[in-house]
Amino acid sequence: MEKQKENRSKTLLTRLKPDEYQSIYSAFKKTRFNKLSEYSRSLLLSKPVVVNYRDKSMDEMLEELALLRRELNAIGTNLNQAVRQINSAQGNAEKKLWLNLLSVIGTKIDPAIGQIKDRMQNFSELWSQKLKREEASSAR
Repeated sequence: MEKQKENRSKTLLTRLKPDEYQSIYSAFKKTRFNKLSEYSRSLLLSKPVVVNYRDKSMDEMLEELALLRRELNAIGTNLNQAVRQINSAQGNAEKKLWLNLLSVIGTKIDPAIGQIKDRMQNFSELWSQKLKREEASSAR
């Protein structure tokens, strides 16, 4: 027969000082648990608690990558709008105007894309160096 799932019907009330609560809450935030009650239950029942490790040195890189993604999205949006205008242009003169504008935009975008590629290359090199160091230290 299947084991029936039991509901938690008993309550354990604990009073804490504000600094005690803050200490427990700070530790809870570093774990995989979604609820403080789950975390507390695991601690009280001596179950394993998995703590998420966050590499602070990579935070700057992640922020920079998010900015690069936003910048690329803006470039793509602007290009799409320009191409739509070219496709919907009625007269030949208007198409020529849009094509000229698009070439001007292209000359401005090319350096920006080059900078983005360079920064991403730098990040990938930093990342691979970090991985190599971690592999070397774990092999010891």
